[in-house]
Amino acid sequence: MNKKYIKSIGSLLMLFCVTATLAQKADSVKYIKAGRFVDVEKGRVLANQVIWIDHDTIKAVGSTIVIPAGAKVIDLSGATVMPGLIDCHTHLTSQPGENYYEDIFRKTPVDMAIVAPVFAKRTLEAGFTTCRDVGASAFVDVALRNAINRGDIPGPRLLVATLFIGSTGSHGDLNGFSPYIEWVGPKQMSGVANGVEGVRAQVRYNIKYGAEVIKFGASAGVLSEETSVGAPQFTQEEMNAIVDEAHLWGLRACAHAHGTIAIKMAVKAGVASIEHGSLLDDEAIALMKEHGTYLVADIYDDDYILSDYAKHGTPEKIIAKERLVGREQRLSYQRAVNAGVKIAFGTDAGVYPHGWNGKQFRYMVKFGLSPMQAIQSATISAADLLGWKTKVGSIAPGKFADLIAVKNDPLADITALENVPFVMKGGEVVKNELGVK
Repeated sequence: MNKKYIKSIGSLLMLFCVTATLAQKADSVKYIKAGRFVDVEKGRVLANQVIWIDHDTIKAVGSTIVIPAGAKVIDLSGATVMPGLIDCHTHLTSQPGENYYEDIFRKTPVDMAIVAPVFAKRTLEAGFTTCRDVGASAFVDVALRNAINRGDIPGPRLLVATLFIGSTGSHGDLNGFSPYIEWVGPKQMSGVANGVEGVRAQVRYNIKYGAEVIKFGASAGVLSEETSVGAPQFTQEEMNAIVDEAHLWGLRACAHAHGTIAIKMAVKAGVASIEHGSLLDDEAIALMKEHGTYLVADIYDDDYILSDYAKHGTPEKIIAKERLVGREQRLSYQRAVNAGVKIAFGTDAGVYPHGWNGKQFRYMVKFGLSPMQAIQSATISAADLLGWKTKVGSIAPGKFADLIAVKNDPLADITALENVPFVMKGGEVVKNELGVK
């Protein structure tokens, strides 16, 4: 073959590669015009800001950024732009079905794995770009996280707990059924363990198979058939061992805890957060402040459980427990807010339909937070709880380009966050109902 011909072909290929690379770079760099910009770090709203994004990362934010000619621009000058939301308490692998007993007897982890991507997509499109998922069967949450990270399916960034660690007969075990029934696969979300060495072994088991946070049942619960709502279900020594073992592996622990005594025990053990926190007294609140423990209270759930669960055959004993604890949880939350306990947003999504996460904001405001504080609880505070403050939680240089936009002002009406029309995750628009280009 002619050498000149070969040289020409080589030059053309090089030119093609350079052109393709420049085109790819141009597509990956974009600028967002934000009419109203919620600065969650300083608790203020700024006007007419520009957000410079390169690939999946925020490069700069400010009012003096010059947008190059021909650059890709997303014009949100008529909207309020804020960081992608974070839900610190979700169960993305399940949600209530049409029949309570059918869910238990006829559904396996395979069923959960099939529907989990649907729930993940709904959550992302609701504006929640990051979630802490705190309990799932058969490591379905790990598979879901990995599929999202690979880009196989859309969904929020996930920090997963895998199996809920509970003692025998606890909220984390399956109660109320014959011991002679043969179960194919795990019971509920359970990592049943007892004793100091037993719980340490279970923590190690969870971590071995992908856990990034450790979740355990410090107390009894509502949506299970053990009699108590809030009695402790581990000893202080067992709780200490769970948290210590998590820390040895560089992980944080969170505790499902409704009852007052169990809350205090878990806080003393060193958990990063109390989930639910339904029955707080002054001492528990003081302990949480002293230890810097976050409260993650799912204060919307009561409405849905009392209105819908009986329709699906949920046993009356479970609904009666919700009547007992729901109102008290909201009062405890209000007292914790007033006392200055650190609050992170968490909904227990999966107890009600996924994608409804934003419904909780109005309750957080109703029971004590300002709209800005409620937004901060689901952004910068939630990121702090997860240990991901350098990656998510605010729109700032070096962080992932995760953001949302709403037409109305959520600081004037927090219910604007119940229907989020624009969502970006990692620099890619995943939902656009504002019609912007």
